Amino acid sequence: MSHVITLLPGDGIGPEVTASVVAIIECAGVDIEWEKYFVGSEAISRYGDPLPPEVLESILRNKVALKGPVTTPVGTGFASINVRLRKALDLYANLRPVKSMPNIITRYENVDVIVVRENTEDLYSGLEHEVVPGVVESLKIITERASTRIARFAFEYARTHGRKKVTAVHKANIMKMSDGLFLQCFRNVAKEYPNIEADDKIIDNLCMQLVVNPNQFDVLLLENLYGDIVSDLVAGLVGGLGVVAGANIGENGAVFEAVHGSAPDIAGQNKANPLALLQSAVLMLHHIGEGRAAQRVQDAIVKVLASGPEQRTRDIGGTGTTADFTAAMCEALRKGTRAGD
Repeated sequence: MSHVITLLPGDGIGPEVTASVVAIIECAGVDIEWEKYFVGSEAISRYGDPLPPEVLESILRNKVALKGPVTTPVGTGFASINVRLRKALDLYANLRPVKSMPNIITRYENVDVIVVRENTEDLYSGLEHEVVPGVVESLKIITERASTRIARFAFEYARTHGRKKVTAVHKANIMKMSDGLFLQCFRNVAKEYPNIEADDKIIDNLCMQLVVNPNQFDVLLLENLYGDIVSDLVAGLVGGLGVVAGANIGENGAVFEAVHGSAPDIAGQNKANPLALLQSAVLMLHHIGEGRAAQRVQDAIVKVLASGPEQRTRDIGGTGTTADFTAAMCEALRKGTRAGD
């Protein structure tokens, strides 16, 4: 089975980790033709637009994209490429599986949490204006349509992946109308899934509970801004943004991405960790029907991380380089190793 997939290497360390992941997927024997495009500052210098129309056309045509990190200017400059992609393609569901990995030392063990974040509205949409000089208003928009479909996405994910519980996260005790609507939609959808436990947590209590005992949670369902913050918090429980996957999914397609920054300070130095983008690529392989290859890559990740430090990059306690990790992954795939071998 062959596939055509849009490839957005990004900037900073993006091209390095993307090249690594492309090589590993090739070692896994998956036949992919990559349509490569520039986004961000490189696209501005070439085309005058950080997100050229050709990129959106490619994703709409192929239905799948793999995206490396892209620098977003702070306070000034162009708008976030991630936000523009999500809006333009209506990628309403952000999926962030967070799981403990071998030889990555953290304060917690056996963490296995799925974060599902609504991607299209809420304060994170950046609907802001200046009322009068010195007074700025930001609009928090919550709709029944978006809240219902993200709740159904979370319960469907739980059902198809054998998850036991979905927890809605909100601040409905204070924002009784907006967060109240989000919570009511969650409760309505929960009635359709009687075999899955449904509960809810106020956002501040959730953050405390995650620090106390993250193992009590299974699938977390959050509005856009809460989800942006909590997904990074949960990633910190297993080693940081450099080790977790990210996906943005909608009816028009899906973009699988590294959720960490572009780390321009180490770009081009063979120090970057490809693991986050590789984990995202595993999700992508499942999404395009390459489940067997996805499992082989996941098993090889576990095998490589469980081996010596020379095969892991320095950010996760190793002594190796990007090239070392890539070579180790390809060697594990060539040998056909599986977790536990």
